[in-house]
Amino acid sequence: MTHHRSRRTAAFLSLIALPLALAATTVGAAHADSGHRGSVYALSNAADGNQVLRYDRNADGSLTAAGSYASGGNGTGAGTGSQGAVILTDDGRILLAVNAGSNSVSEFSVRRDGSLRLIDTEPSGGTQPISVTAHDDTVYVLNGGSNTIVGLHLGEHGLSTIPGAVQPLTGTGAAQVQFTPGGRQLVVTEKASDLIDVFNVHHGIAGPAQPTPSTGATPFGFAFTKRGTLLVANAAGGAPGLSTLSSYTVARGGAAHFVSGNVLNGQTAACWTVVSEDSRYVYTTNTGSATISGYRVGRDGTLTPLNADGVTGRTGAGSRPADAAVAGSSLYVRNGGTLTITVHRIAADGSLTSVATLTGLPASAIGLAVT
Repeated sequence: MTHHRSRRTAAFLSLIALPLALAATTVGAAHADSGHRGSVYALSNAADGNQVLRYDRNADGSLTAAGSYASGGNGTGAGTGSQGAVILTDDGRILLAVNAGSNSVSEFSVRRDGSLRLIDTEPSGGTQPISVTAHDDTVYVLNGGSNTIVGLHLGEHGLSTIPGAVQPLTGTGAAQVQFTPGGRQLVVTEKASDLIDVFNVHHGIAGPAQPTPSTGATPFGFAFTKRGTLLVANAAGGAPGLSTLSSYTVARGGAAHFVSGNVLNGQTAACWTVVSEDSRYVYTTNTGSATISGYRVGRDGTLTPLNADGVTGRTGAGSRPADAAVAGSSLYVRNGGTLTITVHRIAADGSLTSVATLTGLPASAIGLAVT
């Protein structure tokens, strides 16, 4: 990495980590009707007591605030520059959340009505946990401060450390950890060192990192298709108009092989990534452009932009879109500039239509998960 690129990346990382305290400017949509249709969850990330914030999903696509739940830990009070701070297990019965300010991870059970019950809060085994992932009864947390991943056992009554399940990263500036769909490997993106680390996992124990240079600068958030294609947003250090998206296959041996993409989309700071439920489309939120870029994903992992100008959806002036989540035909985006969650309907051709906006998120909020 050149000295110029290092300075640009450092400036970008500082930018996305700053707390965002702009007032919400958009208008909330209609209130809920009867019947529970699922919930959206975010983290308050408050330094004086982290909470999971719950919003009920309504038939018209709008969201309604439905409660908050103390995590038993603290946040940082500012952005963490990461994806996966709050997640749901595949069966939707457990919610996991990081407490970046107190070096711990919290486990909640998810009731049928979407409400939460705190089961346990345990140390993350490192400093500043920023992302978490789960497969079956194995959990791994990414500690951004200590540059490590640590394994935990997910039990009915709480979390427990897996002996020997600690590995260092090969670089710095980590953004996300996630299991591959089959659970045999873990992937970590590293923004500052432009690396993608792959860890082979045997009986819950992750082996040493196997690094692959990213095809684009500042690899950030990522997601997998059902067929196992790895899709990574490249923020390009926040340089105007230089963001890209890349696809890879992850070999059993641990190497990430480039497939497609790395084509300029004309947008700025593509950071967070989410895949449609049918794996036909992938979307990135472009923090510096207040836009969403969509791509069609081929069966072989090839990527085709849905729009020549890279703009599939908009989140509003000054919105600074960040975390995204999908449920059915709805795409949810948390916006750090306007402190909102915008709701977008996904059409059969992958195009997006704005449906509703929820206002009033705390300025320190991070993460997004949906049932």
